[in-house]
Amino acid sequence: MGKELLQEGILVRGQSCGVGLALCRRLLEEDGRIHLCIACRNEQKSEATRDLILATHPAAQVSTVEMDLGNLASVLRAARELRCRFQRLDFIYLNAGIMPNPHVNFKALWHGLLTGRVLHMLTTAEGIMTQTDRLNGDGLQEVFATNLFGHFMLVRQLQSLLCGNEKPSRLIWTSSSNARESAFSLSDYQHAKGQESYSSSKYATDLTSVVLNRKFNDQGLYSSVVCPGLVMSNMTYRILPVFLWKLLMPIMWLIRFFAKTYTLTPYNGAEAHVWLFKQKPEYLDSLVKYHSCTSGLGRCYVEPRKMDVDEDTAEKFYQKLLELEEQTLEKYHDLLD
Repeated sequence: MGKELLQEGILVRGQSCGVGLALCRRLLEEDGRIHLCIACRNEQKSEATRDLILATHPAAQVSTVEMDLGNLASVLRAARELRCRFQRLDFIYLNAGIMPNPHVNFKALWHGLLTGRVLHMLTTAEGIMTQTDRLNGDGLQEVFATNLFGHFMLVRQLQSLLCGNEKPSRLIWTSSSNARESAFSLSDYQHAKGQESYSSSKYATDLTSVVLNRKFNDQGLYSSVVCPGLVMSNMTYRILPVFLWKLLMPIMWLIRFFAKTYTLTPYNGAEAHVWLFKQKPEYLDSLVKYHSCTSGLGRCYVEPRKMDVDEDTAEKFYQKLLELEEQTLEKYHDLLD
């Protein structure tokens, strides 16, 4: 297949449902000339998602690529295919993520209610959400591999499509208000020993974005971080039984009058992603996370908040990622050009 000359080449990872699918539709509403390349874990999911997008935007340019971020061989194969297919990519939305076996600590939630911290806990999940993790087929912690390292490897492998173009290219990482320094440790950056692997991986995402800006802004590559807020998606429905969520929904709509990050719908959750699509990256703050927010009356808007990241820690973490990348490329050298 020959390389494609694109008006806007946009790769979206993690869009078979939820925020990702809403993002694809909203991007096409902003500019119907863009070429969307959607990446899912398998061909069936990719094609099903493409059909959903074309059902509402029949004239859209939509292609697919198979990519499982939890499988590094799959990431390298997909990157090789994308390098053959495209001359440049204007945006990569790094939206995929997993939260395996989430558990609510109801004792901690009750304590938060008694101490007046319940609203903070409900908007950040701090202290009330734990997860159990496991090793994947590459010998990496599954959450770290899927939420962060697979994305990192993809970006590194697509660097030739992102750097040195006539206009800037953009990375948009989906982070979380649950990204906390207290859950992350340089000595255990894959979070093998803790029970907050999701929070750790999202804090690692924030660190990575900060360093990428320092390394690649002068080559025309800019990185931003967003938080979609609390969205009712497949990931959310795994935390509590669906019937319980349905009982809680009227309460959650009321909470939104006090907690603006209760975006609740995928459309609302994609607000910051779409807002960044329309911004000039040179004027954005690399130390800010852009939060999708929704008022109690349903108005969507974006709120920038300074990230709690230590730039020295970010640099040290980046070096660890480079070391892990080197080990990976040695292992899968047959998948490189």
